[in-house]
Order: sequence, then structure tokens, then C-alpha cells
Amino acid sequence: MNKVIQSLLPAAVLGGLLALSCGIAPAGAGQSTVVSTSGVVSTASHHGTTEVRIGSHGINVESGSSHIRIGRSDLGITDNSSTVVTWHDHHHACPDDQELVAVFHSVRLPAGKSACDVVAVFGNSMADGDVSDSVVAIMGDLQANGSVGNSTVSVFGDSSINGPVRGNAVAVFGDLRLGPKAHVYGQVVNVFGSVQRDPGSVIDGGTANIMSGVFHGASGVQSWSEHCLILGRLLAPRLDIGWAWGVAGALLVFYLLLALLFREGLQKCIQTLDEHPGASVLAAVAMTLLTPVLMLALVMTVVGILAIPLFWLALLGAGIFGRVVALGWLGGRILRGARSGITHPVLYVLLGGIVALVLYMVPVLGFIIYALIGTLGFGAVIYSLLLALRAARGAAAPAAPAGFAGVGPDAATVPPGAPESGAGAADATAAAAATATHAPTPMELSTMPRAGFWIRMLALLIDLVLVSFALSAIEHHGTDGLLLVLATYGALMWKLRGTTVGGIICHLRVVRIDGQPVSWETAILRALGCFLSLIAAGLGFFWIAFDRERQAWHDKIAGTVVVLTPKTQGLV
Repeated sequence: MNKVIQSLLPAAVLGGLLALSCGIAPAGAGQSTVVSTSGVVSTASHHGTTEVRIGSHGINVESGSSHIRIGRSDLGITDNSSTVVTWHDHHHACPDDQELVAVFHSVRLPAGKSACDVVAVFGNSMADGDVSDSVVAIMGDLQANGSVGNSTVSVFGDSSINGPVRGNAVAVFGDLRLGPKAHVYGQVVNVFGSVQRDPGSVIDGGTANIMSGVFHGASGVQSWSEHCLILGRLLAPRLDIGWAWGVAGALLVFYLLLALLFREGLQKCIQTLDEHPGASVLAAVAMTLLTPVLMLALVMTVVGILAIPLFWLALLGAGIFGRVVALGWLGGRILRGARSGITHPVLYVLLGGIVALVLYMVPVLGFIIYALIGTLGFGAVIYSLLLALRAARGAAAPAAPAGFAGVGPDAATVPPGAPESGAGAADATAAAAATATHAPTPMELSTMPRAGFWIRMLALLIDLVLVSFALSAIEHHGTDGLLLVLATYGALMWKLRGTTVGGIICHLRVVRIDGQPVSWETAILRALGCFLSLIAAGLGFFWIAFDRERQAWHDKIAGTVVVLTPKTQGLV
């Protein structure tokens, strides 16, 4: 019903306006009505002229000091000679192939020309001609002296308007200036800047200022984008980007404060990055890829939704402190290499920060160094937490008996206190033989030889063929969801049997490196880690061939190893 009313309203109002326009003059007064083919109905008398314009934007009626406009989505009535809105339909059809778009340089539409859009990214947009749609400038200034059929938008740049704008005029992080010929039919919106208008300018929809006057550094941001961002660096030796140097200096002071407050934790994380740089990078990549999975798991538990803000805060804290760790590690490497004898971590961070600021000025390398510092530091923090949890879990576990068979090089020796000869020695030998026949414990398994790359790939191939055959037999769609089913199968088998069917055939076992039994958490984490090993072009699996412990990426994430056993338990 509302749509019907909206469709009939313009016609009804137009009819009434035409009747009203014909009856404005008193009886007997001379008047004339002219209907032109251009969509203009004009009624003239000695009292004035009433003009009705029918254009593509709607209906316009002007009669003396009164003005009625029926647009596409609005209805405006003004009856005040000091604020009369005059509107002339200068809408131009969009010319073919006349979209002026520029990236990393400025664009200009000359006077007398027309275009659909004028858009510049990292450059200035200048429109002296007629634009049928919008004028946009991102990281640059905007100048519109011709007519604009829609809106003007500038982000991190100043706007200067001196012509009609049919829509809104928006400036974010920049100032907006309206000249004497400016006429904005919509709203003037300014965010973190200021609005300066000539007394002759007209704004129909009013002005909206958000945090007005807070930001006046658009020119500095443009200079930074031109001399830093485009060149792939964060800083440059220039005075007109002093704000960027100020931000960098303030962050370095903040990092030094964190290093002073959390000195012990900083030292442990720096040590982790020194001893396990590869594992730290893997931890950062794994955490980044597993974050969506963990978020989904929290949402699915419903109760875990409450923990999502805390989770993001923890990641943010790890990222910030990770940069402190990476700077401290960099400064520490330099000072230790110079044999300075300085061991205070705050001085490490200070020197590392100064070196990083210098590297940030190198084109292309500046962004790379920034990303590497964040990745290394974040990974060091995550891996340090994993090591701390593993150490705490190992301390809580009961210690193994001193004479545990198969543990350490002295496992075959006679237990302490036993006689070394005679009947006692014979009893000890018999006891050792009996012990050798029992099922190996997780601690004993963790000391067995590590399985190499090719034998593990053979076992994986066997499992892949088995799961594919099972899926094909169950479903008519073939092997849809093969990887997910394979990961689920692996997690179940690792927890329940310690190996898979392929592992049984190849005499392989999955054990935790700390000697504890494989838990559900370990099995699931290892299965999810397999996706990471596969996504990175299979590099996580190839890592087995080069790693000292023959661990894949998912083994490092879950804290497991794959060992070779003389014989493996069966399925039942």
C-alpha cells in the first residue's frame, strides 16, 4: 500500500500544483500558461511567475518566494524568501568510457567536459567539469568546481567545493571548504575535521560535525602516503611527516616501559626466540590459521561466546608484547655479538628499536622488517607459553622409577642396592628379562627411534587409500570431505590405539614427547595441525626430512613424535 501511495503522490501533488498555479491570479487578471517540450510548465501573470519543472530527479515548483520540490525520495517545501532553494536540473547522462579513475597519481576533469565518476586513490581529484555521479579522493585532496550529480567524499584529505552537489559532501580526517557558488542538496558531513563555508554557499540538508577540529593533519598523511606508503616503508627522513616519527617514538617509549615492568617474562621469551626461532615462526603461523577454528569452537559451545572478547584481548596483548620481545632479541644479538657485556633487557629493546627505526626507512624492506618483527615476537610469546604449560604439566606428572627399563643409557644396569653377583645377580637378570616382555609404557616409547619421512608417507598413503575406499562405498558422491574424514579418523585412532591402520602395518606409534599418554586434546590438536602442514604447500610434512626430531609441523604443535616400534598392537 505504501508503494502505491508513493507512486500516486507525485501525480496528485502535480495536479494540485497545476490547478493552484492556474488559480493564483484573481479573476479577470491577464495570465498566460506555456507548456514546453523540455518538461517545463510556466504560468505568468502580473503577480509573478510560477514555474513547474519535471526532470529526471523529480518535480520542482517555484512561485515567488515559495519553492516545492518532490524528489526521488524526499518532499521539501520552503516559504521564506531568505532561504528559497532554487534547483535547476542539470543532470547529464553518463558518457560512455568517461570514468576517470587514478591510483597513485592525481586526476582532473577540465571545464566543459563531463564524466560519470572522478576517483583518485593516493592522489588528488579535481573536477571542473560536470560529473554525473560522484567525486572521490582517498589519501588526497578533492576539488569540485563543476556540478556533481551525486556526492563528494574525501578521506585523509581536504575538500573544496564551489558548485552544485546533488547528494552529500563528506570529508573524513580533513577540512571541508564551501565556496560562494557551492550548493549541497544533501548533508555536509565532516569527521575529525572542520567546515569552512562562504556566506553565499547553500546547504539544504544541514551540517553534521563529528569530533570537529580534532584532526588537521591531512597534508601530513598525504605526504606520508606519497613518500612512505607507496614506497613500501613506514618512515622517511622528512619534516612534513613529523607526526609519523612522533607515533614511532611514542610506541618505542611504551615498549621500553613494558620491558621494564615485565623484565622476567621478556628474558624468557627472548631466550625462546634465541633457541627456537623456527618453532616460534611456526607457532605464529599456526595460531593465525587456528584462530578462526578456535572462534568457531567458542561460538558452537554458546557459553564460550562470553570468552571471545577475552580471547581477542589476549591475542592483542601477545602481539604488542611480541614486538617488545622481537626488538629485545634484535638488540641482544647486536650487543652480544659486540661483546659489550650489557645484559639488561631494557637496553636490548632500546637498541633494537633504534635499529628498527632505521630499517623502517628502507623502501620495500621497511614493511618486510615490520612484518617480520611482529611475526617473530608473536610466535615467541605463543611458543614460550606452550613451553611453560608443558613444563608445568611435566612437573605435575609422577616421576618414573629409577630402574625403568628402556629409559636412558643406564636402563639395562642392575637396579641400585641389588647384589652384583651370585644368586642376587641371577634374580636381577631374570627380573630384567621379565620386564622386557611387558608392553612398553608411553615414557619408554618416547625414547625409541624416530620414524623417517618415507615410512611415514607410506603409512599416510595406506590410510588415505583406506579412508577413500570407505567413503566411496558409503557415499555416492565419491570422496567429498575426504580431508575432514581423514583428520577425524586420525584423531580417533591416535587417542584410542596410539596409531592408525597404516601405522600398524609400518610399525609406527604416535607418542607425546614428554612421555605422557596421548589425550583427546593432543589428538585433536594434532589433527587440526595437519591442515596447517598441508596448506603451506605441504611444507609441514616435508619438515620431517630436515627436523632433528623428525617432527612435522603438526607434531611440533601437539608436542608429539612418531617412533618405530619392533611390533605394534593390533586393532583389537
